[in-house]
Amino acid sequence: MSAAIGAGLRYGALGLPLAFVALPLYVVLPNHYAEQFGVPLAALGGVLLAVRSLDALLDPWIGQRVDRLLSGPFSRTLRWLALAAAVLMLGLTGLFFPLPALRGELPALLAWCAALLLATCLAWSVASVLHQAWGARLGGDDATQARRVAWREGAALVGVVLASVLPSLAGLPVSLTVFIVTLALGVLALARADRPVPEPDLPDTEEASPGPWQLPAFRRLLAVFMLNGIASAVPATLVLFFIRDRLQLPQWEGAFLASYFLAGALSLPLWVRSVDRLGLVRAWGAGMVLAVLTFCGAVLLGEGDGRGFLLVCVASGLALGADLALPGALLAAVVRRSGLGGRAEGRFFGWWTAASKLNLALAAGLALPLLQWAGYQPGSRDPQGLEMLGLTYALLPCVFKLMALALLWRLAGALPPTSLQGDPR
Repeated sequence: MSAAIGAGLRYGALGLPLAFVALPLYVVLPNHYAEQFGVPLAALGGVLLAVRSLDALLDPWIGQRVDRLLSGPFSRTLRWLALAAAVLMLGLTGLFFPLPALRGELPALLAWCAALLLATCLAWSVASVLHQAWGARLGGDDATQARRVAWREGAALVGVVLASVLPSLAGLPVSLTVFIVTLALGVLALARADRPVPEPDLPDTEEASPGPWQLPAFRRLLAVFMLNGIASAVPATLVLFFIRDRLQLPQWEGAFLASYFLAGALSLPLWVRSVDRLGLVRAWGAGMVLAVLTFCGAVLLGEGDGRGFLLVCVASGLALGADLALPGALLAAVVRRSGLGGRAEGRFFGWWTAASKLNLALAAGLALPLLQWAGYQPGSRDPQGLEMLGLTYALLPCVFKLMALALLWRLAGALPPTSLQGDPR
């Protein structure tokens, strides 16, 4: 038992800093540049859309390189992982603490933000895709794979909770220090973890096997994943604006974010258990319905409604558990059924990661300029702007969730195998 725990920790530990860095990059950064440096929302949204889109386009190529990397010498894999970690450390620090000379120069500040954000996101992609494909390459039966993923996702949830609480409790410098330390420890732990089995014939196999886009089940699943992901990315982009200006409760930020992610973590076993009864497709659909009902209630909240929004955070966190546990399981089943398991995980994870980033890019590129056009400005108390903030934060995600839900039901019969759709008892 102790050996299994040690193996799980060595593999899963890197999940903590990789999840830790995602929250500052995608949730805190837009608000930080708008409030601290006075960057207009439309300009900021344009930069985020461009950088995140370019970053997403490169992820499939990263996935292919990861497949080859894992088939080569182990020392080369570790060198690339260490390089990605170093870029993550430097990039994240520079993003939140730009050179003083840049802070009064908007074009230079936006260029700095774009360059460092692209480098940081690319480094995160290399480390993240490598980490996921590494675990899949270790092999084992379904139960072994599930335990391995649980270690990684459990560590990731701890990282997200830390990232949501530390900035408000201890400030950004302490948060970045914690990130750097945990990232270094995660890389060292993975270097001592079980090693993936090399695939010396992978280049030939790659040429002969179908790519992800040649599989109809993958294309259909990815469409649902993207619509659902945009629905989640819009409130993630706007949550700090909503808390500070619509609710006017900045002192509650840590409690709101922590309750959301803790609810997601605690709900994971419930969603996994629901699969036995409902199947993956129906269980995921139930999570979408819960999210829609929750955000329809959020639009009614206004100044000082802290307890009401705390309930929204808990309920939407419960729905988050479905988004964490179930889409990846559906993707794993599609890869297995295609006959590419153990050979091309990097390619599938590369496209999956690209879709996740494109969701965030579209959310920023859509929501931030829309708010500025409607008259909302950060820190403003204009009733019309705050009303638009509430509608964009709460109702726009419902539209995308309902589109994803409709497509999920329509495509349920096309997703292999029939067991994915559950036992209708």
